[in-house]
Amino acid sequence: MTATVPRQLVHRAAVAETYLTGWNRTGADRFAVSAQWPRAHGLHVSSDWSAYDPLLVVETVRQSGTLLMHTGYDVPLDHQFVLQEFQVDTFPEHLFVGPRPAELVVEIDFTQVRYRGTRPASARYQASVLRAGALVATADVAFTCVGPAVYRRLRGGRAPETVSAVPVPPGLPPAAVDRVQPGDVVLAPDDRPDRWQLRVHTAHPVFFDHPLDHVPGMLLMEAARQAAHLRSSDREVPVSYHATFHRFAELDQPAWIEASGGDGTKVQVVGTQGESTVFECVVATTAE
Repeated sequence: MTATVPRQLVHRAAVAETYLTGWNRTGADRFAVSAQWPRAHGLHVSSDWSAYDPLLVVETVRQSGTLLMHTGYDVPLDHQFVLQEFQVDTFPEHLFVGPRPAELVVEIDFTQVRYRGTRPASARYQASVLRAGALVATADVAFTCVGPAVYRRLRGGRAPETVSAVPVPPGLPPAAVDRVQPGDVVLAPDDRPDRWQLRVHTAHPVFFDHPLDHVPGMLLMEAARQAAHLRSSDREVPVSYHATFHRFAELDQPAWIEASGGDGTKVQVVGTQGESTVFECVVATTAE
């Protein structure tokens, strides 16, 4: 707990965006990962420094699975992990910012690991995030593991240095999507009230911590967060995300975010490019 794990093990370039501090094996496919959350963050801590955003849980759980694939299952560092599903349910009463950085334990249980030869080809894990013994969140995550050659074929030659993002359209007012900085707004207005263009700014220091050849899953989930906020009649706070990722969201094609529901406690968000669905996410909310 005196330093973060090597940033390469969680696929981050910035030490400041690396939240994990250690890990140990507790069973054949069970692990405990330690983490620390900062008291201030440009994206994942409220502007009054009182609450952590549930998407910080998502990033912490993502980093935990990535770390353990490399350290617990010997997946090489040059392999990519492609998200298929990410479900997380949080308990907001435990997401307060205290007088010290929050110390977490993420209990991970790999319920399914499929191998190609001697290395994992896909995996599913369940996570429980604990803070001083209190349950902060539960999660269920599924992904595939892809080596460099397969990934190049999968991406058809697309690489960070060969793909340019579409121009970034003007965004919605930050307050409308519960953000402070204009650069954190990921939705641009459309002529339909329930549809927005996805704003992909590759200079964003959190979503694009390092160069990518596609739109990252965390940006798509932030889009779901902002769309749910717009759709909710009482501007409710998202507390859970059940996301399915169908295909890569490409940088050089416009993407659209549509939302429906919101009269009750759930908002259905769908991301599309052309005629294809990129991802779907059910966002559950609770009143502030």
